Amino acid sequence: MQFDLRNILGDFVAIFFPKECACCGCALKYQEKYICIACDFHLPYTNFHTYSDNDTARQLWGKVPIEEACSFILLQKGSRVERLIYQIKYNNQPFLAEYFGYQYGLKLLESELYRGLSAIVPIPLHTSKLRKRGYNQSTYFGQGLSRAMNIPLRDDVLKRQRATMTQTGKDRLSRYENVEDVFVCRQLSQPLGEHVLLVDDVLTTGATIVSATLTLQESWGCKVSVATLARAQ
Repeated sequence: MQFDLRNILGDFVAIFFPKECACCGCALKYQEKYICIACDFHLPYTNFHTYSDNDTARQLWGKVPIEEACSFILLQKGSRVERLIYQIKYNNQPFLAEYFGYQYGLKLLESELYRGLSAIVPIPLHTSKLRKRGYNQSTYFGQGLSRAMNIPLRDDVLKRQRATMTQTGKDRLSRYENVEDVFVCRQLSQPLGEHVLLVDDVLTTGATIVSATLTLQESWGCKVSVATLARAQ
């Protein structure tokens, strides 16, 4: 009988330092990864990727021309998902975004609506915020999607040319004004393609997505679809 020393050591360490569920904080049991079975069962997953007339798409209609739009899970204040997003953005756990990106990518592969994509483009952070946080959670989400869908991740496309104030607490109009003309497209050494998937962690008012989409369309004339990890309710 062969033994995997790494697994044995990992199980031994877990006895004294158990890994916690990213959604509820309880100790993960054997073979549970990142989130416990109970939270996985109760997470408000959507099926937005299976039909065009969904709440994420409706939120963007009339603001910017998009092909398709979807979100993986729904976000409510005080929920499991809110804790998950906090862990990703502020508690140095970007691998959670990649994990959920991979899971969502497998679902998008099953959808006829997301065929023919040429690239996955994450919403960028400003360099000052990237330096402070150390990573871009949207890039990690895009990496998971890219790995599952075998579509190249292009984090060299968009640049946030000025730092914006936090969107938290702003009304809808102020959010749009806050991100107006905030993005520019970089000079590319490789073509972007005709249809890109623009990705972000959370869709709130849609102001950031609208600004980035308009920048992509004006600069490259490409079609844009949208995928986010969560949609705020």
